[in-house]
Amino acid sequence: MKAILFGTALTLAGLSLSPTGAEAKGCIKGAIVGGLAGHVAGHGVLGAAAGCAVGRHQANKRDRQQNQDQAQPAR
Repeated sequence: MKAILFGTALTLAGLSLSPTGAEAKGCIKGAIVGGLAGHVAGHGVLGAAAGCAVGRHQANKRDRQQNQDQAQPAR
């Protein structure tokens, strides 16, 4: 439980220090899920960091897809 709280606190502290709030898109949810999964495996902080990275990647991919869909003219 301490690892989950530490990972969440570390993630939130890092997000509060970041200059733009938009960069956190997907990271918080990914960090929570990754922290829980990592806690089960005994590596809560590592899981939170990996979850943040994966969540951020998925959010970027989703944004790129939405932008591409909007840029294509309707037929």
